[in-house]
Amino acid sequence: MLHITEVRVSLRDDAKLKAFASITIEDCFVIRGLKVIEGNNNRMFVAMPSRKRPDGKHQDLAHPITKEMRQHIETIIIRKYEDEKRRGARPQELDESEIFAD
Repeated sequence: MLHITEVRVSLRDDAKLKAFASITIEDCFVIRGLKVIEGNNNRMFVAMPSRKRPDGKHQDLAHPITKEMRQHIETIIIRKYEDEKRRGARPQELDESEIFAD
């Protein structure tokens, strides 16, 4: 499995979108625009970076192929998100342009 060498989380002050995240894989590849989202029953999950298509639907720009890699990424990002909350980092207000940036 690929080694995630860095995780950055930027908290947001929003009902569902809790943070944006970026990960660095093996010190040589960065994925930005991951989102920490609070879903049903307060379950936290990570949404992959996406763009809005002309038909209004969203399409992932990057995503893990295997269930194991998705779980690995989600576990690491949510752990970092919880660390930031415990540390007392201040959430930033949501800028709508960040959600659907092309």
